[in-house]
Amino acid sequence: MSEQTKSDLKRQHILDTGRALVIKHGFGGVGIARLLSECNIPKGSFYYYFASKDAFGQALLQDYVHDYLSRIDTLFADAGTAYAKLDKFWSAWLAQAGSEGIATQCLVVKLGAEVADLSEDMRIILDDGVDKLVTRIAGLLRDGVQDGTVRSFADPDATARMLYAKWLGAAILAKLSRTQTPLEQALAETSSHLSPHNT
Repeated sequence: MSEQTKSDLKRQHILDTGRALVIKHGFGGVGIARLLSECNIPKGSFYYYFASKDAFGQALLQDYVHDYLSRIDTLFADAGTAYAKLDKFWSAWLAQAGSEGIATQCLVVKLGAEVADLSEDMRIILDDGVDKLVTRIAGLLRDGVQDGTVRSFADPDATARMLYAKWLGAAILAKLSRTQTPLEQALAETSSHLSPHNT
């Protein structure tokens, strides 16, 4: 194994460990000392990979957005109708069969408001990731019109953004209530809203 590969693996280990900590405690709640302890690495190693905590935060979000969009692209590339793909995506927000859903692991839900006030660079990365996801959802709304499984919307891009906003809001309410009811309601409403039979 090359030194470069070892270096990449160590950097990824820091990012993976950091993501788990940030999902649980928020970005402000995770200090560098705690991150170093969890990763079992010396302080100098951290600064070899990241110039500052903000630089770490930017790398963390870039890694998260890349991973998230890759998983979404895989899901959307599956065979099936546009409606079925969208339904699979919305359903993935809910915890199922003992597995956590998207809502539980979503850094937009966890960090959206925090990073908007904390770091302009981090805000831009997260906002750009949201834009790219919304563009993918809008594409499926258009595909759904073509395959007859989704109703036609005058502005698919605006509809996709409002659908995503609905799900973000539902995810936050689910965290507050500690129930999946808001997400289940969002799923029922979204399914009804998209159905071509409810135009």
